[in-house]
Amino acid sequence: MRRSTGGRDSEEVRLESYNAAKHAGAVREAILRALVAGVSGRDQRRLYPESPMTSKSSVSRLWVKEGAKKIGEFRGREISGEFFFGLMLDGIWLSEDLTAVVAIGMTSDGRKIVLDFQVGSSENRDVCDDLLDRLVRRGFKPVARLFSVLDGSDTLKGSVLAHYPDAVTQRCLIHKEKKIRGCLSKRHYGELFDYFKRLRNAQGAETGREIYKELREFLASKNLKALASLEEAGEDIIALHLIDAPATLNISLLSTNFIENSFRNVRAKMGRVKRWRSETDQAERWLAYGLLEAERGFRRMKGWKDIPKLVKKLKKPDEPAQRKAA
Repeated sequence: MRRSTGGRDSEEVRLESYNAAKHAGAVREAILRALVAGVSGRDQRRLYPESPMTSKSSVSRLWVKEGAKKIGEFRGREISGEFFFGLMLDGIWLSEDLTAVVAIGMTSDGRKIVLDFQVGSSENRDVCDDLLDRLVRRGFKPVARLFSVLDGSDTLKGSVLAHYPDAVTQRCLIHKEKKIRGCLSKRHYGELFDYFKRLRNAQGAETGREIYKELREFLASKNLKALASLEEAGEDIIALHLIDAPATLNISLLSTNFIENSFRNVRAKMGRVKRWRSETDQAERWLAYGLLEAERGFRRMKGWKDIPKLVKKLKKPDEPAQRKAA
């Protein structure tokens, strides 16, 4: 190491130290990006053979430390100033005994924001309540009655209504169609698809109820188990229609499709994880990174310019004007 007594040499030493620190920071960020992209800790040394940070143990320690920071950043994001009208909730299974419920908020200007998640052994009420409790503490507040889109879990619906008693709960049509299809003979799949296609295109309460009635009669004549599956959901599958929301929003709000797309991206990131350790924050680290990466690719909701019309429908008749988005 070169010694310096001052002057130009001293400046050069400080510059070299600065560059080394800067390089280390760049390598650290690159290692994390590569790790999330699927490069194993063992293979990191091939990318940066001269760095002492790329040993398997060093990468593991870095992931634990930086991953914990990412969880804090994720849950520390400011959301109280957003103008939310809706909430989408769905579960992602990580293993047989580990799942996570994920919440995505929908704003009045059509943006989708990953709000939070809660990991548990199953999609149970405690997990859902913990998630929504935390959202409330962080300042999540809908601008009118909450519009929620759910995967079909009674647990999720119960938790939503416990926190927002006047919420409108829309059942995901894709999940429900899939469950009903599982009760029918293959020769009836085409007719079932046509009914759900009509629902996805329908406008208004009258049309929604008419199609629901026809679908119910169709299933009653084919399979009582399929009929029971439909009746289990009830009019939750036409909740959006019943408030006479613009049909331009059907593609965005009649299913949990865009949260499912997020899950596909998350699974792609976590695909090489072979063993989930529920006693650590391993799942939280991966979910925080994976969901934030998925959020970067979000686009505005289809039909977002008609969201103000939906919000107007969601306001109670005697409800005074609330804060308006700028």
